[in-house]
Order: sequence, then C-alpha cells, then structure tokens
Amino acid sequence: MIRSSMTIAGVALFVCAATPLAAQSAVHQSDLHDYRVVTVVDGLEHPWAIAFLPSGDMLVTERPGRLRIVRGGALLPSPVTGVPAVFARGQGGLLDVVPHPDFASNRLIYLSFSKPNAEGSAATTAVVRGRFENDRLTDVEQIFEAATRGNGHYGSRLAFDRDGFLFITVGDRQAPPRGNLEAHPAQDLSNHHGTTIRLHDDGRVPADNPFVDRAGARPEIWTYGHRNPQGLAIHPETGDVWINEHGPQGGDELNLVRQGRNYGWPVIGHGVNYGSGSPIHESTHREGMEQPVHYWVPSIATSGLLIYTGDRFPKWRGNMFVGGLAGQQLARLTMDGQKVVAEETLLEGMGRIRDVRQGPDGYIYLAIDHRGGDPTPIVRLEPVGGN
Repeated sequence: MIRSSMTIAGVALFVCAATPLAAQSAVHQSDLHDYRVVTVVDGLEHPWAIAFLPSGDMLVTERPGRLRIVRGGALLPSPVTGVPAVFARGQGGLLDVVPHPDFASNRLIYLSFSKPNAEGSAATTAVVRGRFENDRLTDVEQIFEAATRGNGHYGSRLAFDRDGFLFITVGDRQAPPRGNLEAHPAQDLSNHHGTTIRLHDDGRVPADNPFVDRAGARPEIWTYGHRNPQGLAIHPETGDVWINEHGPQGGDELNLVRQGRNYGWPVIGHGVNYGSGSPIHESTHREGMEQPVHYWVPSIATSGLLIYTGDRFPKWRGNMFVGGLAGQQLARLTMDGQKVVAEETLLEGMGRIRDVRQGPDGYIYLAIDHRGGDPTPIVRLEPVGGN
C-alpha cells in the first residue's frame, strides 16, 4: 500500500494508508458532512482499542490477549511480545491501550486487562505499563489492580488528563445488590466496583483525591456509582473528564465526571431488568446523586468516546462521537458547553463499534467488533472530496 507522510510538531508521521473497497465507494450523508467509510486494515479478532504513536504506527488490542501493530497501512503478522497473561473469557481479555503523554521520550505505554488469579480464573481489572521499543514490550510493571469480584463489566478505559494524571474506569462487575440497592458494591467506597480511578502515572495515589482521608474508603477512587464505563475522554480545551457507560435494558449514560460525586447506580437510572422489563431503580433522581448529561432509551450499548478536534470535518469540531455495540451505530452529539443539544445517528447497522479515536491525520477511526469472532476491521471516516 502507498504510505503517505505528514509532519506534526517536527515529528514525521507515516499515516496508515487505507484502500477503499468497492462497497465503500458509497457516500454516507449526514447533517453537516458527507463521508465515506474506508477500511484501514482487516483480519483482527475482537479489536477493543486503538492508539496512535508519534511515528504514525497504530496499536490495536485484540481481546484474546494480543497487542498488534499497524504500520504503513499493513497489520504486522506477529503480535507484540511482553504482554501480560489475560483472562480471555466472556467480556474479559486485553482491553485498552494508551501511550504516556511523554511517550516520545520515555516510550511508555499502558494496558488495561482482566487479570486472572493464581488459578487462572476470577479475573479483576488491572493496569500495567511497559517500555515499547523495537516492537517489543519490556520492563512491564503493574500499577493498579482493582479490588473487585464478578463475572464481567470490567470497564477498563484509560486516559491521561492535561496535568498528567491517569484516569481508569472500573465496572460494577455485574455484582448483585446486597439486600437493598444502597448496599450494592457500586455504592460502597471500600471496593472499586463501579468507579473511576485517578492515579499518578506510576500508580501512586494523588494526595488531593477526594477519599484519601476517609476511613475505610479506597484512596484511588475519584467517582463512584457507575455501572460499566467503556468510553472515556478528556476535553482538550476545558480539561473536563467525560465517560459513557452501559445501562441495563435502557439507560446508557453520558456523564461529566466530577471529583467525589456519586453517579447513582443502581439506586437511580433510566433502565429496566433484562427480559422481564421490571423496574430496577427506586427512581430516576435522588438528592446527592448525579444526573447523566445525556442518556439513551433504548440502549445502544455505548463503547468508545471521542471529542473531535480535527480539520478533516470542520463542522464536527467540538462534537462528541459515541460508539454503539448493540445499536451498531455511531452517535454524533452536538455540544453547547456541557450540554447535549442535538444527536445524529451515523453508520447504523454497519457493525458493533467498540472504539472511536481521532487519528493524527484528523480522520475518525473505528474498531469494529463482531460478536461471533469473525475477523473484523479498523475503518475510518473520510470526508467526500477531502477538505
């Protein structure tokens, strides 16, 4: 494939070339931009996350436990060595990947995954970092392991804010309520069920975390009362931390993450029990519990979150993009500050969208994850006629 190059901040970037398939010549229309969907690379098994390096290489995690490299538009045949063993069952496996903000000088990347116990089962969410050089991962060290137990809902998204703090999402692990709803583990600060975590880049707990001085509370916790956040993004201009999280049957949420706040799961929400449709929550509101900025009924099974800042789609700048698994769609949210003022559905029925990222070339990249495990692609949205 042809390799195209560009320069950003003095670093040569070799952007992944993409070859359109015949079926991809169709033009998709939207309210503000018409675009095509172009395959970047194919043949991946349950791709979960995408990350771009200063060289232009793309890293892709495959949930069975492989970290892959896309270079010059081609998927390298051999996975990266040095990746820790993962619990690759159900929703578990190798999950998110992000480079350190100073990757160009320290070569550090971070991986989240479901970590097996000594018997190889009963996984929990864990995060490691390692040095990525010569297509290998070395000096791998664990910097976080969640105090959770359960069958799924690992959360596992990672992001660095502008001050260099690492945020981690942890799901509620599908834990059942212990008696009344207020006794659910996601409402209990003595564990990490249903939380966002804030750490220094080496795993140390920041002194200004909200529960550092509370007896019995886990000091890593930044917010709690979440269900299963699988989208995480830091606003590049405001520094706001945003997540999207899976609701049950109905009630997926977009939340603005504020220090020390309780987001209510499972006491409040907009979803119902699977199958029966019976109520879960006591109400949709409760004093002292945060309301979502936006929610979806029916659910689209939110996963992946992008705040777009590129030049390829100038009329989408500042919009949020949310991937949908069950909904097999990409939701475009028009923002007015911290409010959602409009929503448009893109790419309905194209496949389960697991991750949404902006490339260094300004295109929007999507990881498609078919439920059956058939080989799936990374695709990108390109404006019709360029920009």
